[in-house]
Amino acid sequence: MDNDVSAGSTTTVVGRLALGVTLLAFGLGYTDLIDGVTAADAVSLAHYVGGVALFVAGLLAFRDRDTANGTAFTGLGALWFTWAVSAGGQVSDNAAGLFLLLFALVVLSLALAGGDVLGQGTYGLFFVSLLLLAVGRFADNGDLAKAGGWFAAAAGAVAWYAATAALAHWPTALPRRAAGRGVTATG
Repeated sequence: MDNDVSAGSTTTVVGRLALGVTLLAFGLGYTDLIDGVTAADAVSLAHYVGGVALFVAGLLAFRDRDTANGTAFTGLGALWFTWAVSAGGQVSDNAAGLFLLLFALVVLSLALAGGDVLGQGTYGLFFVSLLLLAVGRFADNGDLAKAGGWFAAAAGAVAWYAATAALAHWPTALPRRAAGRGVTATG
């Protein structure tokens, strides 16, 4: 098995842990999996961990000349901070949907920018989550919001795994096999 554990520096690990925990709390709040826990309960965590800690991790990544993670972490930190401080404010469903859609476009840019498989997986799942949540707000559809919550929780789990894998030296890439004649499903 390819044991590519170059998932990054300490800054990258901290950023991915902050993103993972925030996404798990945010996503699980939308799923109704835990009785009495809603997305609104993730506001404090999104404010400090998703907003402040992730933004600081981004600044540290820029200091380390890691522009990809610097851009991702500062951008997402600013968006989480904005979401958290505006939570509970009286905005229309369309305004909330627009914010989520714009947030989704930023995350789509991160997914398309490249990087490692786990990072792209995190951003790809997060993009689908935000898109479902935005359409759910526009259409006033709770089932879409619940589906979006599951995608956010999955994105959080991938981000958490990426950080933990880097710390524990677990595999972060799938094994690669040669393709061509004579290669079968069993090897």
